[in-house]
Amino acid sequence: MTISPKKVLLMVILGLITLLFLQDSAAKHRAPIPESVIQQKKNDCYADIEIGLWGEQCKSSVTAKENCALKCLSPICYQLIYESDPLEEGEKDVSRSSEYKYCMHRVSLGESLDGIRGSFI
Repeated sequence: MTISPKKVLLMVILGLITLLFLQDSAAKHRAPIPESVIQQKKNDCYADIEIGLWGEQCKSSVTAKENCALKCLSPICYQLIYESDPLEEGEKDVSRSSEYKYCMHRVSLGESLDGIRGSFI
């Protein structure tokens, strides 16, 4: 029994439509990354920094270590929020910290990162 090329094409198209539907449905039901997961990943980043995986520059100060940990945790969010103006010694930047967390939330949901920078000023 042979299957006609039209039937094969129809099955492929239906398969792709089903796959797209399931993918879209799964994206709508994602949960944001929990704070506990973020903290565990950040602790893993600190451990990697301590053993030298991020280079000696990341161990040169507490602030250098924090910048490297933020970059390790989410390179895309670090690039968006901190790369052009990294944290400086003793700086506590609450608005950028909130933007960074919001960025990680949006990344975990697969959402656009448009409009994040400057959203907590």
